[in-house]
Amino acid sequence: MSLADSRAASELPVRGRPRSEAVERAIMEGVMKLLEEGVPLAELSIERIARTAGVGKATIYRRWSGKEELFVDVVRAAEPADPALPGTSLRDDLVALLEQLRRRGLVSRSSAILHNVYAQMKSSPKIWCAYHATVVEPRRRLQIEILRRGQENGELRTDVDVDLLNDLFVGPMLVRTVMRPDADLPEGLAEQIVDSLLEGIRPVSSPA
Repeated sequence: MSLADSRAASELPVRGRPRSEAVERAIMEGVMKLLEEGVPLAELSIERIARTAGVGKATIYRRWSGKEELFVDVVRAAEPADPALPGTSLRDDLVALLEQLRRRGLVSRSSAILHNVYAQMKSSPKIWCAYHATVVEPRRRLQIEILRRGQENGELRTDVDVDLLNDLFVGPMLVRTVMRPDADLPEGLAEQIVDSLLEGIRPVSSPA
């Protein structure tokens, strides 16, 4: 082994046995199986999950610090993947983000399991905090970053707080997906929301 190879090997993270996608998939499928059988989150112990997945508890703990972290990964796997942002304009990036929220709303409506899971998550502070920290907050930080970049590029007015701007863009989609489960989520809704708001918060052109 060369010196460069030795140095590269020494810099690799040491984490017990190598991660196995097949094992992780079996564990997450075990959680979903228990949820499908109607087992409440409060009764989803690591021991029960391990028994259902056919692995030892140590196998789970090598991959997740506890039930909360594992459960968040299970929920994320059941949701639509985060979008690849076009990066061509503020509008295009915002549309991609809102479209992901729209699809997530459709999935949660069509899946009785996910609908039940979201409701139970909110009654479990530890799981909700873990979901919020690893899923909700990173998405919000990305949204804020996109809006700040839009202000820097001259695509948005700079006199409006970006936190408020984010709520203005995301709010209508969240209302329809969370607070109004009977509301329509048609294709083109993301574009409609973004275009309607951009009309009011674009910089005003100076008169010629």
